[in-house]
Amino acid sequence: MSRIALLLAFVATPLWAADVPSGQSVTLHEVLVDEHPGTTYLRFRFLAPMIGASPDGVDYEVTGADMLFLCETLALPYISDFQLEGDRIIISMMDRVTEFAVPDPDATQVFEAFRPVDGTCMWDDF
Repeated sequence: MSRIALLLAFVATPLWAADVPSGQSVTLHEVLVDEHPGTTYLRFRFLAPMIGASPDGVDYEVTGADMLFLCETLALPYISDFQLEGDRIIISMMDRVTEFAVPDPDATQVFEAFRPVDGTCMWDDF
């Protein structure tokens, strides 16, 4: 996997923190542009401490709506503002900061792929 650029994600600014439909608070950790032959992925990685296996954690069913919300309200405007082009938007949420593409068996991570279509995010299969 070839990562061609790491874009500043403004982690410290409240502009990139959001309350999502589940009620959890998430923060944009980083945005990666990842090119593969014929496909460019725009990866938005969010810190979401409430996901996971704890009894008080947010489960995957609820997190799916959160990821669609993040795609449409944060990723699409970010792409427009920075004039990025990509075939797929990947929204990932992690309960702790992890290094991209490095396994961390103690971390909980979920992700979904979307296609940007006419100003909206369409669910996509990998």
